[in-house]
Amino acid sequence: MTSDSVPYWRLSSFYLLYFASLGVMVPYWGLYLQSLAFDARAIGELMAIIMATKIIAPYIWGWIADHTGKGILIIRLASICALVSFFAVFIRSDFWWLAMVMVLFSFFWNAELPQFEANTMNHLGKDTHKYSVIRLWGSMGFILSVVGLGVLLDYYELTLVPQVVIVLFAGIAISSFLVPEKNGVVHIQQQGSIMDVLKQPVVIALLLVCFLAQLSHGPYYTFYSIFLKQHNYDNSTLGWLWALGVIAEIIVFLYMHRLMPFFGARKLLLVALISTALRWYLIGHYIDEIVVILLAQLLHAASFGLFHAVSIDMFHRLFKGKYQGRGQALYSSISFGAGGAVGSYISGQFWDRVDAVFIFNVAALVSFVAFLITWKYIRFPAAEYGN
Repeated sequence: MTSDSVPYWRLSSFYLLYFASLGVMVPYWGLYLQSLAFDARAIGELMAIIMATKIIAPYIWGWIADHTGKGILIIRLASICALVSFFAVFIRSDFWWLAMVMVLFSFFWNAELPQFEANTMNHLGKDTHKYSVIRLWGSMGFILSVVGLGVLLDYYELTLVPQVVIVLFAGIAISSFLVPEKNGVVHIQQQGSIMDVLKQPVVIALLLVCFLAQLSHGPYYTFYSIFLKQHNYDNSTLGWLWALGVIAEIIVFLYMHRLMPFFGARKLLLVALISTALRWYLIGHYIDEIVVILLAQLLHAASFGLFHAVSIDMFHRLFKGKYQGRGQALYSSISFGAGGAVGSYISGQFWDRVDAVFIFNVAALVSFVAFLITWKYIRFPAAEYGN
């Protein structure tokens, strides 16, 4: 639990609602697009748009936040703009219209979380290892939405998906007005520019690892639900499989405040990446074996939970003072943005052309390359991170 000075429940409510919206978009938006008669190539391109806006949007908003010190104001503005622009989904459903709408709403939607992460870390102060205790409520929101909507879709049409998104976007906007601003410590004697930070070999290696790790997630985030449906899983089972992964993620978040000081960030990152490679291999080769797929979903504890918590902490420590907002924005831009967009786009181009086993094998290989880069190039002073 966090200290009394930290607005625990107000921070947690934002995470709950934001990741509830993610619990709709990630598993079900591809299925919704498929119901509109889009093929795999078009679905991959449209899903890549959501990821691609993370390349630019978080850094633009991060730069503004770092220069104005108004991170919460930016979050509030972005959440309102995301809500308003998403309504355009109901006007038309052709490819180019949806592409334009998805660029617009995701530009604002993707701007919210990195700034909120920075604000949360500032509220925590020196207790950044307790971040996971707050962030786990985001995982709870994801579970509630992915399971609840999965059950509903066994009875209702997929047109329900964008309606649920609207409700959740409205909740995010309301929640953003309940969270107070908390600026980071100003480092008056801080020297150098952000380029001095970016030129550090460990930073370059970390950015590359984050890019590759999320690139490997491309087939999973874009086509996992479709893959399950192709192998005769119903919507309820689909929802529970997604939820199982996030339940495992929550368990990791609950213990991260103990795992991080004991093992150190580098060792945990290595475990996360090799587990990710194993996960994609299992999904690709054993999609019809429910016990193996359950095991693969449990590995989400490492492939996302462990990886994300470690990455957030690394970027917070490497990008100090006035660069905190841009540091978290870079993490989002390079990993979930560039990596996710490339992964979604490439998997969409090849999903109908090659066997899914081959695509997931490539994803596993990409994650293993990230593991090797971490092993060789990512090292920190033992006193600060552990090795």
